[in-house]
Amino acid sequence: TVLLVAALQFSVTMTGLQWIISGYMLVLTPCLVVGGRLADLLGRRTWPLLGATVFGLASLSGSSAGEVTRHRQYLATLIVLCGLLLHSAAGLADSRQVFSATSSPWLRAVGKLQVPGQRYRNGHSSHYLEDCSATLVSSATQRDANTIITAWHCLELYSDLSKPIFFTAVTVTGESVKREALRLADGGGMHADWAILRLRSNISSEQIIALNIHPHIADPDRPVTMAGYSRDSGIGDSGQALTFDPACVIHHQQRSLGDTNCLAHKGASGGAVIQLSNSAEPLMCGVISQGNGEGRSTFVPVSGFRNAINLYLK
Repeated sequence: TVLLVAALQFSVTMTGLQWIISGYMLVLTPCLVVGGRLADLLGRRTWPLLGATVFGLASLSGSSAGEVTRHRQYLATLIVLCGLLLHSAAGLADSRQVFSATSSPWLRAVGKLQVPGQRYRNGHSSHYLEDCSATLVSSATQRDANTIITAWHCLELYSDLSKPIFFTAVTVTGESVKREALRLADGGGMHADWAILRLRSNISSEQIIALNIHPHIADPDRPVTMAGYSRDSGIGDSGQALTFDPACVIHHQQRSLGDTNCLAHKGASGGAVIQLSNSAEPLMCGVISQGNGEGRSTFVPVSGFRNAINLYLK
């Protein structure tokens, strides 16, 4: 029905409309790739505004054209199509930011976790290194920190205790600090995707300020920030850059799992989910479990394993 009305309105045959739709889909696919990259370069606000502006101007031009020639009709259609493509590509813009010297200092508490593992395939075992994220935490009374929180599945295939786990983070001076980590406790499965580890030596608060734990469950009416070392080939730089989604929304939250619209990829697992308190203090309210890289990420609320955290932070 919509196609029929459009054909009558613009004096275009149904075949012509079908060609326009096919052309739209053919051009849309490469534009999504280009649009996503341009959003990384221009910013996740600038690029969507540009797409919406082009689309709006083209729509106004088309609506005020009146009786125009067929060539001008095709030109107006092309401009509207370009605007739609820009806006569609903008919708997939990466909402994350890359950590820099001007970013919030608390992000330094999120580091890389390298876990040596062993896989069995077709009766043969092979060694590999699992790259995840982890967060340095402490209690309000501790000056130095030696405890990190990550995801259980990052340690799932860790069995050879002779091979150490390492946690690496960036200090306030921009230098890297690396500590061996020992497993203390975990949830035991994806149903409780959390783990607590103890560093062999403390990290001073003068180097990195550890995060305090949220005293309650995260407020679903307030935004959260999700940070980790995503291994995507975009701004995550294959896990070399710490990225964070600064203003996510919690869609659903239970004791064992929370669902958000944060953008995270593989590698960010074990990273931090942060919510600011009324006094703007960053509080860790969850640990990243999974992210599909398309605007849906899950986390394990710290309220689900608070007793274990309190036990090892004493």
